[in-house]
Amino acid sequence: MTDAADAAAPDPAAMRQQYRAEGLAETDLAATPVEQFARWFKQAATEAHLFEPNAMIVSTADAEGRPSSRTVLLKQFDERGFVFYTNYDSRKARDLAQNPYACLLFPWHPMGRQVIVTGLARRTGRDETAAYFRTRPHGSQLGAWASAQSSVIDTREQVDTAYAELAARYPEGEQVPVPPNWGGFRVAPETIEFWQGRENRLHDRLRYVAEADGSWRVERLSP
Repeated sequence: MTDAADAAAPDPAAMRQQYRAEGLAETDLAATPVEQFARWFKQAATEAHLFEPNAMIVSTADAEGRPSSRTVLLKQFDERGFVFYTNYDSRKARDLAQNPYACLLFPWHPMGRQVIVTGLARRTGRDETAAYFRTRPHGSQLGAWASAQSSVIDTREQVDTAYAELAARYPEGEQVPVPPNWGGFRVAPETIEFWQGRENRLHDRLRYVAEADGSWRVERLSP
């Protein structure tokens, strides 16, 4: 029998971490939010050596406004937006077909930082999707075919069997066709918030907001 003390979970309200003293000032920011993101992303990857700094929480909502979130990997970013790939029959893709607005959250906890992107998601073109698909490891290409993402299945063996059949049909070295129901989404940012943890929970929050003329306005949010 499990001891009650061993089974008790830690109290989340008692968990506290003091953040850094130095913060983020308006004068520290790059001219555009994508430049600022590139700066922080490089620090997360090459200085802090975070595990999968390109991991981001993608939040969507269906036509009735019911939200859902999941972690996916960022595959590309530039001034046009932030790109990830998925099965177009997945829950996130079905949500975006009904409500194209998405939120991306990069939770760089070891650095006491977050980046929050909001914007409109649109499918990438098939040529762009195919070009990225060709860069994926062979096993990942097969996996895109084997999984009917987000659908209910009876057993794990269904997926393993589908993968084995595909591996036999397309052995290593043979080109795997791009699944017709698989591709990318590019989230064109309307706002990008840079969150820097500070002492006493008085965090710095600076948000870029897109203007109609293509420029960016920076505003400071209360912590």
